[in-house]
Amino acid sequence: MEDVSKIKVDIITDTLQEKKAKDIKVLDIRELSILSDYFIIATGTSTTHVQSLCENIEERMSKEGYNLHHKEGFRSGRWILMDYYDVVVHIFCEDERDFYNLERLWVDAKTVMVES
Repeated sequence: MEDVSKIKVDIITDTLQEKKAKDIKVLDIRELSILSDYFIIATGTSTTHVQSLCENIEERMSKEGYNLHHKEGFRSGRWILMDYYDVVVHIFCEDERDFYNLERLWVDAKTVMVES
């Protein structure tokens, strides 16, 4: 099942792993929401790292032919949201990730294993 959403998830998670993001989680929300198919959640070690993760994802996805629809939070670098329509990426600093706890909000979502 190599659909476009899954290809995007693989590219993004590979990039996050290469750039040393922490605690990468992929949530399959297809059965729970019409907003998106997948949420990818990751943590950076600083605002600079969070911004760098975002820039690297955007660059790699663009090279692969996938354009970013919308981005929020880049300037502060505490929580960046990247919208690729069917895949939404949330890159957090640790404090924000703990506070907002998206995994708890989407507890009914299926967790997709991230290849190491």
